[in-house]
Formats: sequence, C-alpha cells, structure tokens
Amino acid sequence: MSTTPTTRIGGWLLAPLAWLLLTLLSTSLGLVVWFMAIISPRAHQMLSELSTQNVVLWYLSMATAVAVWIYTLWLSVAFFKRRALVRKHYIIWLLVCVLLALKSFAFSPVNDEIAVSQLILPLLAAALMAPYFRYAQRVKNTFVNP
Repeated sequence: MSTTPTTRIGGWLLAPLAWLLLTLLSTSLGLVVWFMAIISPRAHQMLSELSTQNVVLWYLSMATAVAVWIYTLWLSVAFFKRRALVRKHYIIWLLVCVLLALKSFAFSPVNDEIAVSQLILPLLAAALMAPYFRYAQRVKNTFVNP
C-alpha cells in the first residue's frame, strides 16, 4: 500500500484529535466500570431484582458503549494514518456523540443542569468541527491516504 505525501497533523487539527482521544479515554474508563459491574456478584443480585425491561435496557446501554468505543478506536487509528474517509466519518462520529448526549438528556434520571452541561460540549464540538472537516483546505490536504 502506498501513501501519498500529505500535510502533517498539526495546527487546528490538534483540537479534533484531542477531542477524539479524550473521548476514547473516557469511553474506555466507562467500559471498565461496566465490566467491573458485570463481574461483581452484587451487581448480578441488583440486576436480578430489576424488571426484564430494565435489564434489557442496561445491557443495551452497555452494548452501545462498546460500539461507540470500537468506532472511536477505529476512527483514531484512521486519523493517525490520515485516511481519506476520516473527513466523513469524523462528522458522523460527532453526530453520534450529539445523539448520545441527547439520549442521556432525555432519558436519564439525572438533574437537568448536569444533563445540559453534558449536552453543551458535544453540541459545541459538532458546531465547530463539522464545518471545519467539511470545508477546510488543510483537512482536505491532510486526509488523502486510501
């Protein structure tokens, strides 16, 4: 596989890269918490006391966290390899993050102030980074490898 000489990752591209890597770190820590709960006997006891619907939702949330982690890891690797498909997939990834923040805002039993504060960052990131990935010449020159 040959690679095209490209612009290095730098400048304003460091902000989206940092956002991606911090999300990878936070989802990794979240998965550690999920898997610690799975192996805990107390968690199994608490899950057995819940209704079937709540247990299904719990495992569905865990599956969603695993899917987001896998997608974020794949996108991080593609980002460092400067693949051409990063431009499109980074925007999709930003939208997924916004949808997950909206889901937690709408369906989680947390205080509205906490939910809004968790919703603002993904919205701000999507509002700033999606147009940058779509239109910036630097991004077009950086992500050109097949």
